[in-house]
Amino acid sequence: MSKLTHLDSAGHAHMVDVSEKDVTTRVARAEAFVEMLPETLALITSGSHKKGDVLAVARIAGIQAAKRCSDLIPLCHPLMLSKVTVELEPEIERNRVRITSMCKLNGRTGVEMEALCAASTAALTLYDMCKAVDRGMTISGMRVLEKMGGKSGHWQVEPA
Repeated sequence: MSKLTHLDSAGHAHMVDVSEKDVTTRVARAEAFVEMLPETLALITSGSHKKGDVLAVARIAGIQAAKRCSDLIPLCHPLMLSKVTVELEPEIERNRVRITSMCKLNGRTGVEMEALCAASTAALTLYDMCKAVDRGMTISGMRVLEKMGGKSGHWQVEPA
């Protein structure tokens, strides 16, 4: 196992110097799930939630979070993202919404944290907008699905 890159030889946290890394196209995808009561999911999918289009608001929140990741996560580099997508897919048979995000740039460091920030913030926003009708919702399964670019190349989760 490789050592933690955000710790120096004395064990102190520091921002990793990426200035010598090659600029490559880097892409990361992440996911999260919000489980809820069937009635809550029906409110969301029918568009009859009194707060409006829950999925649209959560999508925008996720995109904004990816752009602000370095403000939220210590030691993350501020990045000039070239593309961010956040998709929210109701899974009626499982009483949940699957959230997937994708972040992309041409740069010297990866975008996994930005993709995770996007998925998690979209999930939190969905929770916030629906908590008045369903306090028992759960957020789960947050993970990186795929990472491309840089020295380590391409990685993705094993298909189920």
